[in-house]
Amino acid sequence: MQFPSHQIEILVAEDNEFDINLTVAAFRDEIVPNRVHCVPDGEAALAFLKHTGEYRQAPRPDLVVLDLNLPKMDGLEVLQTIKGDPELRSIPVIMVSGNGGQAEIRRAYELQAAAFVIKPDEVDDYFAAIRSLKDLWFRAASPLG
Repeated sequence: MQFPSHQIEILVAEDNEFDINLTVAAFRDEIVPNRVHCVPDGEAALAFLKHTGEYRQAPRPDLVVLDLNLPKMDGLEVLQTIKGDPELRSIPVIMVSGNGGQAEIRRAYELQAAAFVIKPDEVDDYFAAIRSLKDLWFRAASPLG
């Protein structure tokens, strides 16, 4: 099994502190070096991705984990902006939501989300879901280098 040769940069756009802490913990990995960056809303996610404002020095993420229900700009709006930008569209985006309906899931896939994860009610199940994503993206998928 070949692991990425560079540190994996992950952007998590999430406004729930508990979910942020759980997601960061789930992405910890002793074998594959990674760094998780967190932003609290959709506008901050785009600022991070476009290197504006306080995020001028932000690295380009290898993966974005994007909550559907974000303040200031919802996750689908952020996803649409990412996938409409030639500089950003190649970044894989995983949508997460505690209450995504079929219309939101369908729209996310139409906008080229790499995956849509419904947050399970049980903490252990959510942690396991994020760990599964981590295993896929760190160990099985071929990232752009």
